[in-house]
Amino acid sequence: MYSVEQALASRRSVRAFASRPLRLTDASQILWACQGISGPGGLRTAPSAGALYPLEVFLVSGEVEGLAPGIYRYLPADHTLETIRSGDFRNDLFGSALNQTAVRDAPATLVIAGVYDRTTGKYGERGIRYVHMEAGHAAENVYLQAGALGVGTVSIGAFHDGEVQRILLLDNEDPLYLMPVGYLPW
Repeated sequence: MYSVEQALASRRSVRAFASRPLRLTDASQILWACQGISGPGGLRTAPSAGALYPLEVFLVSGEVEGLAPGIYRYLPADHTLETIRSGDFRNDLFGSALNQTAVRDAPATLVIAGVYDRTTGKYGERGIRYVHMEAGHAAENVYLQAGALGVGTVSIGAFHDGEVQRILLLDNEDPLYLMPVGYLPW
């Protein structure tokens, strides 16, 4: 069993990945760690102000075993993926991320997006802060789970929001993080 101390000690930002597909079971576990249901009443793995859960998580898959290349929305209630688009969009996402090679070279990238209305409706302008805090909690969960699985990731905030929205066909979701994931190259 991987201890919390081991997970914290191994947490690193990784921008280079082994040239092999990501196992679907590992992608699934990372998605669960990010926003999965962990308790009664739909409580999730990351804290959320008022349990309003303003985050949406997407998987841009290029090389995930048993999963066709495409863009998928993670559905926490069922722990399933909903197909948004078919095809390999890693190169498009790479361009939107200012040509950061980790996005192009990783077998998959998680996109964490926020729906601000879910939180600002209750908390007003302060709700914006809460969405950002929750995104940080979810991203750290990805780091810790990835480390426990021998998977690398890096949190990327440098990207063109509008381009990411266009690629993922987002309507009212604002992209907050790109997190490429892949096995460690060492």
